[in-house]
Amino acid sequence: MDILLNVLKDKKIKEEIIISGSKSESNRLLILQNLFPEILIKNLSDSDDSVHMQHALSTNKDIVDIGHAGTAMRFLTSYFAVKEGREVVLTGSERMQNRPIEILVNALKDLGAEISYEAKTGYPPIRVKGTKITKNKVQINGNVSSQYISSLLLIASKLENGLTIELLGDITSIPYINMTISLLHQLNIDATFSGNVIKVSQKTSIKKQTVVVESDWSSASYFYSIIASAELGSSIQLSAYKQQSLQGDSCLVEIYQHFGVTTSFGDNFIILKKEKETLKDTLEIDLKNAPDIAQTIAVTCFSEGISCSLTGLHTLKIKETDRLEALKAELTKLGARISVTDKSLYLEKSSEIITNIGVKTYNDHRMAMAFAPLALKVPIKILNAEVVTKSFQNFWENMQQIGIKIDKL
Repeated sequence: MDILLNVLKDKKIKEEIIISGSKSESNRLLILQNLFPEILIKNLSDSDDSVHMQHALSTNKDIVDIGHAGTAMRFLTSYFAVKEGREVVLTGSERMQNRPIEILVNALKDLGAEISYEAKTGYPPIRVKGTKITKNKVQINGNVSSQYISSLLLIASKLENGLTIELLGDITSIPYINMTISLLHQLNIDATFSGNVIKVSQKTSIKKQTVVVESDWSSASYFYSIIASAELGSSIQLSAYKQQSLQGDSCLVEIYQHFGVTTSFGDNFIILKKEKETLKDTLEIDLKNAPDIAQTIAVTCFSEGISCSLTGLHTLKIKETDRLEALKAELTKLGARISVTDKSLYLEKSSEIITNIGVKTYNDHRMAMAFAPLALKVPIKILNAEVVTKSFQNFWENMQQIGIKIDKL
């Protein structure tokens, strides 16, 4: 489905939006719930990724297809590796079959897991034979996707001797590792993260408890972008959020002050308000701890006519698409002057946005949502718009609620 977003002009926005639970928290908790049935989850994400995860965890089939769900692929690799007596082939979309998994597989095999490749070495599909793992020490590079590390952490307490993970080199996306550890702590699982070493103790059972998933901060980023370009005094209330968040993307609160957006916290909600004009100096940010909001920030800077230098983006090369090259291609079509490396992006300030451009989404939900706020400035086409359901089922309905007119092409 291709759509045309018609420009929203001369309207002060004042809306309340409810966003479903964090995909990152939900998928971690779904794995933990299957290891510890005593857990009840509330405000679970309604994203495609979480639906895929629930289906994979409940099916008895020998082939488990998780589509585009990268988080599910990583977390399920470890999960099935410790399911004694179970053998599955984990596969996914064409893109998923070109996203690397070798670093995680090697770490699991070092622990004694039985995993083999069905086609190309280092990539899905993979055959996983569940086995009892007794080794309790493993090394893994710290500058790879944090999902590899979280995948190991989620099964660690179910290993007979627990697990010690030594992270080699620089460590990236630390908030996502801390999120996993914090969820373990909520379940009274003993876990420590000191220097470059993480230790998790064995836990056979936990007390019955309910865990409420906080709403997704990366989903909130698109509303920050909208308010950044809206009239002064515009506001959007989002729920359900908390000030002491486990999610690294909550750094949006500080970043969007550059665009004159303030964030006030209420009881389980936040209010975003456009208080000032955007600062016109270059925005320079290291996003190694929150790479998923890079697309949103780059498009906001382009929309607001300022330059930006974004670093710490090396993990974007292996996402649903090569997000750096995709950003470069689509922003250039809109009139931007942009350059990228394998881990950074530089955007020059520009004064004009070319109208009625069709933005390709590359089967990447964040490409569709990051470019949508440009509708506050110019009419814009979003191609393959339904891809947003990967993480945000009601995104286009929320855009219409704000006042953006959407026509199917």
